[in-house]
Amino acid sequence: LPPGSCRAFWGWLNAVFNKVDHERIQAVGPDRAASEWLLRCGALVRYRGSPKWQQDYNGLPTGPRGKYKIEAINATDSCIMHRGFDYLDGLEHVTDIKLEKCMYIQDECLQRLSETNNLQRSLQQLKIISCGNVTDKGILALHKLTNLEYLYLSDLPGIREKEKTFGVLQKALPNLELELDLE
Repeated sequence: LPPGSCRAFWGWLNAVFNKVDHERIQAVGPDRAASEWLLRCGALVRYRGSPKWQQDYNGLPTGPRGKYKIEAINATDSCIMHRGFDYLDGLEHVTDIKLEKCMYIQDECLQRLSETNNLQRSLQQLKIISCGNVTDKGILALHKLTNLEYLYLSDLPGIREKEKTFGVLQKALPNLELELDLE
């Protein structure tokens, strides 16, 4: 194999995993389709009323459409990327998202997250950790998440103007508890 071809292959495969299947969303409902997307990409989901994290794609619970509502997403080490974020549009109950060591998460993703109407209503906690492509611009984009109560930011080397960025965010979201673990 030529150098770099393995990485190119995985990049291509990850792009395939993130391709949104709108027919699937129609067929099985937004929560089921999003669960399949997230687990395919290596993320975990937790459903409303359950303490258990789902991590096995083949072990996803079956039941009547709409029975299982995603409440929390843990995308640690996952390959979720911007093009898959359309799956989030139909989710109405997500209160908690953790993005940790997500190599494809960049400012556009955070902007897209912030502009998702359902997430503006439901999302209360967001953790962004060790996502090297996130900059001040992405953090500032979060100001549309008006119900966000807690934001944890750690190991984000792309954030350059901390005081300014967090000042603007705090002004936009006065009820936000901001916890920082940044150099």
